Amino acid sequence: MTDKHIKLDCVRCRNVTKSDCRQCSSHLCPHADVDDETLCDLAELFKVFGDSTRIRIISALMDGEMCVYHLSEKLNVGQSAVSHQLRILRSAGLVRPRRDGKEIYYSLDDEHVQEIYSAGLAHILHKNHITVAHIANDKEDKNE
Repeated sequence: MTDKHIKLDCVRCRNVTKSDCRQCSSHLCPHADVDDETLCDLAELFKVFGDSTRIRIISALMDGEMCVYHLSEKLNVGQSAVSHQLRILRSAGLVRPRRDGKEIYYSLDDEHVQEIYSAGLAHILHKNHITVAHIANDKEDKNE
């Protein structure tokens, strides 16, 4: 499959093929040519979201900054495990530290982290709703 057959959505030029999207100069346009290195970086970013403890940390930090101790208590996970996962999240640029005396508080790096989390969660909830609705419809069909 060549690029010109891939359908993508662009904010400005809805539902066109990549080859048709030459009028759009937006750097946010998904039709813009993306080099392999950038795609690899994107894959690495999504890998970071592949651990449930890291997802739980991101979810907790959506409520505001927290230290390792409070994250550990909230998530019922050991402090060393939380610290390890925070190190990974920090190196991926998803969380940032703030020192206050001896204590270090962590927060989400920017609004994009919350957007990625929210988009993933919305997708899962949507898929689960479809699956639950499908199962419910199957049960109703069997009862009739």
